[in-house]
Amino acid sequence: MSISAAQNTHHMRSGGHHLAYDLAPGQNPTIVFLHGLKSDRNGTKADVLVKHCAEKGFGFLRFDMFGHGQSSGQFQDGTISRWVEDAVTVIDELTQGPVILIGSSMGGWVAVKTALARPERMAGFIGIAAAPDFTEDLMWAELSDAQRAQVMDEGFIDLPSEYDAEPYRINKALIEDGRINLVLRDEIAITCPVRLLHGQRDTSVPWQIALSLSDMIVGDDVQTLLIKDGDHRLSRPQDLKHLCNVVDDLVQQVRL
Repeated sequence: MSISAAQNTHHMRSGGHHLAYDLAPGQNPTIVFLHGLKSDRNGTKADVLVKHCAEKGFGFLRFDMFGHGQSSGQFQDGTISRWVEDAVTVIDELTQGPVILIGSSMGGWVAVKTALARPERMAGFIGIAAAPDFTEDLMWAELSDAQRAQVMDEGFIDLPSEYDAEPYRINKALIEDGRINLVLRDEIAITCPVRLLHGQRDTSVPWQIALSLSDMIVGDDVQTLLIKDGDHRLSRPQDLKHLCNVVDDLVQQVRL
């Protein structure tokens, strides 16, 4: 099955919801891409990985999380727990054998929780500007007292975004659910090879978070790769080439 043949494939979940995904079988480990907040499976990095994995013969899976892209649900109803459930579901039901997770921004947090939920399936982990705990450390921490009161009293707040003309509606449920999914407060029991890529000109997620994540992961094979002139997206040609090289190196290491 080619990626093009798998376009617009939907996986049904409980409650009548569906997840849109693209799956291309190939040699193990399967590469699984987890997109960022208010993004989807058709972003620049995912598109480049589709082509790269096809050329290399790697299995590849990408999907839209609940409330994103072509999947069902409203974005404002999503939570970290729900998105982790989505990731675990597609890995369990659409793949076999070892997987390498690639998590971009918010997808990096989802990837951490997914790796902890399925440690026996993890062959590798790649974070791209990974943003664990962002609801607490980047959103809630930057709200004024008045904005925090609005979240608690009205149940939501609309926040401007440099990536979208429309504001992001952040619900109280996302903030509260984030608090039960925080991962940077204690050791993270991930032991597979980990590669963390982060731009030092990232204005959305401080690059120091990559260092914190590296410190908290218990495995020894953890490398943090800082790109001095890289931004949050890391979607320039040189960034994408570097990402593909990291994927190749991890796959080769897994197969040794």
